[in-house]
Amino acid sequence: MAGEKLHILPENLKENESGTVGLPIRIVVLSIVGFIGFYAILSALSAAPAPAEPMYAIANVSTFSLHSGGEESNFSLQISVLDRENRGVVEANVIVWSPDRKKAYSGITCPDGTVIIMILNPQLPVGKSEGYVAVKVMRTGYRDFSEEYFVKVTRS
Repeated sequence: MAGEKLHILPENLKENESGTVGLPIRIVVLSIVGFIGFYAILSALSAAPAPAEPMYAIANVSTFSLHSGGEESNFSLQISVLDRENRGVVEANVIVWSPDRKKAYSGITCPDGTVIIMILNPQLPVGKSEGYVAVKVMRTGYRDFSEEYFVKVTRS
């Protein structure tokens, strides 16, 4: 049986070498082109930018009470922006929105990762006895941090 498979090849292949002439050089050229392409892919992967680092923010208070007498109730938030190793993130842009989402305030963190933002006469959403200050923190090289329920604001 094995001998029969060898005889399946055309007889002229044994006598005519034109199909095999130049085959070794073709293999070498294709291998070199393949290695160059593989190197290009590897170098592109190694030059890819690093993924953005996570960060988060915390405030000096978790709840603030507004006076119910109609007087202005300004308050300041000290916000700390930290990385995954609890180090302060310098020059992060911090934006906070009042509980009714009609006013926005912003600041940039100092070298220790903190910023103090004054919220002037915050108003609660219409018909609500409580609301939340929202925050968004942005910094190049870090993933943006957002929290809709950052600090609770109630009416006393």
